[in-house]
Amino acid sequence: MSEKIFLCSICNINSGTCLEDCKFCSQSVRYKADIERYKQKDMQLIKEEAINARDNGALGFCLVTADKGLNDKTLAFVCKVAKEVQAVAPELRLIACNGTASVEQLLVLKKAGIKAYNHNLETSESFYKEICTTHPWSERYETCQNVNTAGLVLITGGIFGLGETQEDRVSMLNSLASLKPTSVPINFYHHNEALELSPNSLEVDEALALIKLTRETLPNAERIMVAGGRELMFGKRQAEIFEAGANSIVIGNYLTTSGRAMSKDLEMLKKLSLDVAKKVN
Repeated sequence: MSEKIFLCSICNINSGTCLEDCKFCSQSVRYKADIERYKQKDMQLIKEEAINARDNGALGFCLVTADKGLNDKTLAFVCKVAKEVQAVAPELRLIACNGTASVEQLLVLKKAGIKAYNHNLETSESFYKEICTTHPWSERYETCQNVNTAGLVLITGGIFGLGETQEDRVSMLNSLASLKPTSVPINFYHHNEALELSPNSLEVDEALALIKLTRETLPNAERIMVAGGRELMFGKRQAEIFEAGANSIVIGNYLTTSGRAMSKDLEMLKKLSLDVAKKVN
């Protein structure tokens, strides 16, 4: 675990076009959530977001697409974006998050400059069928194995607050540990009224305990990242996530929800006397 805080920024380069039925995701076309939808984000806007993220201390920059997995067209677009971003912000560590992927596809991304791949297990294998029926949990696990085989840095985590039991949470964390990820993003379900799931019922103390459990279960992970839902879940108690074991956060906006101003997070870290990581180990 690094004592310095690793900052990451997310760029939703393709939004709201997914045909899957994941009940926690507003990007599925099935639920008709009121979100912005587009096939490909304007390249200039992507580059501006990358520069802004870098200037606010982010080391990681994640290129996210809203589909079940990679196809030839999406793969080509992600590679093009990767090269364009490297040209304007070479300091950023590029991460791809594009759903299920084969070893061959991951090697193409690696050649284009992608350093890490993020694919979350989301929840336990047994509970997964309650939140998604259009593809199995095993495909998620296999993609994570493919990332390791391809020699990319593996980033994989999940979501708390979907209606799962504590047993499910422990099971998911044990599955994550078996994959030996470098970074573990922990999300807290952010409810959208268009989705079928009930709102997240976790209390702040429960959420903090889950961060602690994540760190205890994955002691060799370099980063435990609190990602989606941080502001909503923790409110004025966001500073406590670091005491619980987190050493990484997403700054700026998320996929379809807004985060707080990057400057607010930088102010928080300064008040806590926490240094921002300047390089990746």
